[in-house]
Amino acid sequence: MKLQDDVNQVVIHELIHAYDECRAANLDWSNCAHHACSEIRAGHLSGDCHYKRELLRGFMKIRGHEQDCVRRRVLKSLTVNPFCSETAAKDAMEAVWDICYNDTRPFDRAP
Repeated sequence: MKLQDDVNQVVIHELIHAYDECRAANLDWSNCAHHACSEIRAGHLSGDCHYKRELLRGFMKIRGHEQDCVRRRVLKSLTVNPFCSETAAKDAMEAVWDICYNDTRPFDRAP
């Protein structure tokens, strides 16, 4: 990484995973729904899907880009989890989407 902003975003993303690990008594990374929830939160709250980042990645959609980006990146992460098939990853993400996307802890609101 060449830019401090990129480093900051990755650190925030990983700190959200660490926060989830600490606050959830039964978080199981082999459970696709648990993994999906933490990825949804990290993608949404870290700024990783800010429109400027998306433009640099070649995604030009203006409206609805953030949720599309989070969904795309969650699936990308879940597909490398050996416990989550592509179908299980999609199903898990959809099952937990509303609750996890709207969970902004430890922030008062999504940054």
